[in-house]
Amino acid sequence: MYKKLSFLTIFICTIILMAVSTGYAATGLKLNPNLDYSSDSNDGPLITGNNMSDGGVHAGKPAYIIFYHRECYNSKRQARRTVDLYEKYSGKVDFIVVDLDSAISKEQKELRDRFYKNYIPHVTIIDGKGNVAYNSSGEVDAKALSAILDKSFQG
Repeated sequence: MYKKLSFLTIFICTIILMAVSTGYAATGLKLNPNLDYSSDSNDGPLITGNNMSDGGVHAGKPAYIIFYHRECYNSKRQARRTVDLYEKYSGKVDFIVVDLDSAISKEQKELRDRFYKNYIPHVTIIDGKGNVAYNSSGEVDAKALSAILDKSFQG
């Protein structure tokens, strides 16, 4: 009986550990080095990395969401700011990248339907308590976004 109970306990702990260790948000974000900032050319994905299809927003941790189209020089410039912010806040903020020119996950579709207003680039920041701290289209300075992110920890 104890062997069965021990096996069951180990099995349940393993399942929980797998669920907890599953990464939230995109990681290893890098800017596409071939971006042409002078035109609306399609240079491929603006931002690359791991877990790019994740769209889960999780309580207790701020989230930065960017929506973009590849053929937009404004989106290219905002993508550069996003990667700079990722380098500053990696591990502290969940970054979610929604490339509207590629297939997106169910969670990303839910975010698109909730926040995206058909203008690009579009950035949404959700604070650690799940409140929307910023939700606007157009380019926004990295310093302004950084100030909002800093406040989002206090949420």
